Amino acid sequence: MTTIEQSIDVQAPVSRTYNQWTQFESFPAFMDGVERIRQVTPTRTHWEINIGGIRREFDAEITEQHPDERVAWKTVDGPEHGGVVTFHRLDDETTRVSLQMEYHPDTLTEKAGAALGAVGSRVKSDLARFKHFIENRGQETGAWRGEVPRSPQPGETAYPGGTPL
Repeated sequence: MTTIEQSIDVQAPVSRTYNQWTQFESFPAFMDGVERIRQVTPTRTHWEINIGGIRREFDAEITEQHPDERVAWKTVDGPEHGGVVTFHRLDDETTRVSLQMEYHPDTLTEKAGAALGAVGSRVKSDLARFKHFIENRGQETGAWRGEVPRSPQPGETAYPGGTPL
């Protein structure tokens, strides 16, 4: 697995920044190589990507979501990856967006790209385009503020209220 960590400070309040991030269908406006995302259910998205002439489709599932704090995901099929985006209020008008992602490069080309840091550079550029997108819009394109609690991890047991033991 390869891990990428990137952060960017956005001149927008945390709620507006978070709200925009939950509008997955708008990702092609700032994510290079993402052609289309379709919201299948409140927690599942279908992605169509084209990176370096390689076209792929896959589904991703939101595994944890807390408004104004975090959105975590993992793929259900297709290229194996997952991660979390966190939102940190720096002041009333500034939010730090931090992304941590793990992925498994499959092909020789993907392995070479991972070794050269190509995906990390792409993520950094995507975050810069997100910053430009949200700062220049003046408002979010929508919001989904639903809670998705983290499922107990292997070996954990949860009380009926959801609190891990």
